[in-house]
Amino acid sequence: MIDIRQLRENPERFRQGARDKNAAVDFDRLLALDTERRDILQKLESKRAEQNKLSKEIGPQIGKLKGQLKGMEGAARTTAEAQLLELEAKPTALKGEVALLEDALRLVEPHWNDLLLRVPQPPAADIPRGADASGNVELRTWHPADFNPAKSFAANKGFAPKTHLELVRDLGLADFERGVKMGGTRHYVLTGMGMRLHQAVLRYAFDHMVEKHGFTAMGVPVIVREECMQGTGFFPFGREQAYHVEESARGGGHDLFLTGTGEVGLMGIHADEILPESALPLTYTTVSTCFRREAGAAGKDTAGLYRIHQFDKVEQVVVCRADEAESRAWHTKMLGFVEEILQSLDLPYRLLQCCTGDLGMKNEDMVDVECWMPGRGDAGSDGSPTGEYGETHSASRLGDYQCRRLNLRYKDAEGRTHHAYALNNTVIASPRVLIPLLEIHQNADGTVTIPEPLRVHMGGRTRIEAPVKRMP
Repeated sequence: MIDIRQLRENPERFRQGARDKNAAVDFDRLLALDTERRDILQKLESKRAEQNKLSKEIGPQIGKLKGQLKGMEGAARTTAEAQLLELEAKPTALKGEVALLEDALRLVEPHWNDLLLRVPQPPAADIPRGADASGNVELRTWHPADFNPAKSFAANKGFAPKTHLELVRDLGLADFERGVKMGGTRHYVLTGMGMRLHQAVLRYAFDHMVEKHGFTAMGVPVIVREECMQGTGFFPFGREQAYHVEESARGGGHDLFLTGTGEVGLMGIHADEILPESALPLTYTTVSTCFRREAGAAGKDTAGLYRIHQFDKVEQVVVCRADEAESRAWHTKMLGFVEEILQSLDLPYRLLQCCTGDLGMKNEDMVDVECWMPGRGDAGSDGSPTGEYGETHSASRLGDYQCRRLNLRYKDAEGRTHHAYALNNTVIASPRVLIPLLEIHQNADGTVTIPEPLRVHMGGRTRIEAPVKRMP
């Protein structure tokens, strides 16, 4: 959520930010409602102050008159009774005025709040302008000495590559038909060494963050209240991507939603809390199952492990002081953690600076990491895919946008309260990362070499071979 005071002071910044992100926001209506709401609140404050003052003054006056009435008769008593009725009527009249103002506020606030929640975070000043992902800017690339994506797979390895679909079939690593039978399209069953490789990747990445970089290991809910999805900025913008559990329709107290990333649970931990500055930065990591409807992705990557409804992800989240330099420094570090992992697995990748039109509504800055996948891309002259980069990670800076929505604050040494800054980044997401792992490390004999860091989690094996005994 944006700071409404900043919108009042500089509405053009937010109008331009919405245009940059291709977001439709009725700013005129929002600002009109904000003016109306502030006017009601000001009148309410005035009337409540009047109530407090009146209660202090009128009580003694009423008590005094009631005492005097005992000795009064005739016209004097009639006058005193009229004064008493007038005094007793004042609080009632004020109470009615306050109630009317409270009713007016209840009518205005939901519309004001709904529009405010739809205002995107403006991009940082140094983000390149662009309408969509085609405007993203390559920052740098990396590849191991024995595999250069600028050359064909055959030129690198000396043989034509199999796609990950062919590898999982020949090596018995996944069963797509049975996955679809149970869950519908974009579902799968990981089998045998496919499941073990999936678990090995997750465990390696999780341990890397905890043991090497000191992140706190956390286990968080993956089924949460709507407030948590809204607080982390996934609602209202991405509501269509979430699986909805309608508990209220069957007698439950509130509906629930399946999360699409561990970020939701990690950030929700400290919602509505004020932390001491000494507790920052919070550095949390989790491994969780993630669920995405992939609404709007009909016909895109329908086969294989690239775009699926359920996957597992190691996520990293940092909550730091409201300091841009500190936030930018953490962004660089978090990307560095990912690069360490990818380089240790000998996976070629590139970093892309996302342009304004590809940032997402809650981010002020985002860098995507894309791994080279030989099995993607158009067919070359020999009929084999030419390969292309595919997104595997996203690292985001959110400023105070998420913490403001979550009401996550900290108190500095002077006792002042600030909304914290938040960042997040994928550490590893599987089974998507299995695509480059299998395709890059495949051998001419159809086996796949297991990268050295994963072998400890694979029973010491160095290769994945076709199983002697396949699933029936």
